[in-house]
Amino acid sequence: MSSVQSLNSELVGALYRDHRSWLLAWLRRNIACPHRAEDLSQDTFVRLLNRDQLSTPREPRAFLVAIAKGLLFDHFRRAALEQAYLNELMLIPEAEQPSPEQQQSILQDLQAIDRLLAKLSSKARAAFLYNRLEGLGHAQIAERLGVSVPRVRQYLAQGMRQCYVALYGEPT
Repeated sequence: MSSVQSLNSELVGALYRDHRSWLLAWLRRNIACPHRAEDLSQDTFVRLLNRDQLSTPREPRAFLVAIAKGLLFDHFRRAALEQAYLNELMLIPEAEQPSPEQQQSILQDLQAIDRLLAKLSSKARAAFLYNRLEGLGHAQIAERLGVSVPRVRQYLAQGMRQCYVALYGEPT
């Protein structure tokens, strides 16, 4: 273990000892499931352990809450996506529904797409989805978003770049 990793581990250990109970109580106030709160608490500290370099935060609780909020937001977004998918499945006749394995694979693909699109700004994400899912043209998207047509082109290019990176990696 390198000296930087050792320092990070010591710092995370101190944050864990000093603030884990408080963070867990905060999470339990913000999420109904105590088991999910426990998982998010642990994920917060795992995320810290995975950082290359970590410095002592001035406000440890605010620092931990910022990380936990990101994880909480991701949790709620995934849950909403899963619920929307399940709602759509209920509209399909039972005989035509995908197998449970296929359903799980589709859900994992949807979650991967969601993570990909989450890297875009809200307007770029909306422009990309309007174009790809609803088939709207640049002018229609510009009107809906209240931006110029050239801006829509930029947003769509950002979305396509994210897709490219997901498929082929960073261009060289």
